[in-house]
Amino acid sequence: MRLRPPDPEYLKLLQPYGATIEKLALAARKLILEEAPEANEFVYELYTIAVHFSFTERPSDAFVYTTAHASWVNIGFNFGAMLPDPKGLLEGEGKLIRHVRIAKAADLETPGVRELVRAAMAQAERPTGKTGKPRVMVKRAAGGRNLKI
Repeated sequence: MRLRPPDPEYLKLLQPYGATIEKLALAARKLILEEAPEANEFVYELYTIAVHFSFTERPSDAFVYTTAHASWVNIGFNFGAMLPDPKGLLEGEGKLIRHVRIAKAADLETPGVRELVRAAMAQAERPTGKTGKPRVMVKRAAGGRNLKI
């Protein structure tokens, strides 16, 4: 299966992070879309560049997300505390949210990373009835750049 290309606006948002982080973010996106090609992407320019993946048209239903940071990318799970994590990969102390830090491309191949994405998918909200083609929505920060890189 051929994955859809990244949205050009998303690529522009990643540029300030440099080539290494851009490649990690795109590799994390690829892993997620290999497992969930029908997922919608909600791209946000916040204090970071965040991409939430959801099977519905609601970003609040996201089952996984990525965030770009100066030296790594996180793959995060809104309900990560409820996911099975036999390899002990999940980080975070919050009530629900957990993440896996991806500092190099090889981290994406760590046993358990793909399984966490699959487990999150199994718990995800799904639309009833027929769904359309996956969409990408980009929300830029109001008033320009506010990133801390």
